[in-house]
Amino acid sequence: QVRLTESGGGLVQAGGSLKLSCVASRSVSELNGVAWHRQAPGKMRELVAELRNSGRINYADSVKGRFTISRDGENTVALQMNNLRPEDTAIYYCNAQVPRDDYWGRGTQVTVSS
Repeated sequence: QVRLTESGGGLVQAGGSLKLSCVASRSVSELNGVAWHRQAPGKMRELVAELRNSGRINYADSVKGRFTISRDGENTVALQMNNLRPEDTAIYYCNAQVPRDDYWGRGTQVTVSS
């Protein structure tokens, strides 16, 4: 099992920044990949950014140039979010993949005021 704990969400004004952290119960290097997803009320969950253990990184078009996913320690993946927009308001979830399963954190709320 892999436990994932997200933190760093909060309320910010449009144009502001937040840094989210996902702390895993095992080394990120032991995971096939870690991704950040988000889900707004009434909308489907969408991929925001993904870091594969190959080093490949994928971003949603809507966040390219504003968000950065990175390894931040042995057990942590961060999502730096700059120039936030009201459309970024959502619960942000960390997702980790292992060979025979995948895991989700409980999420952290990001609210961007207009």
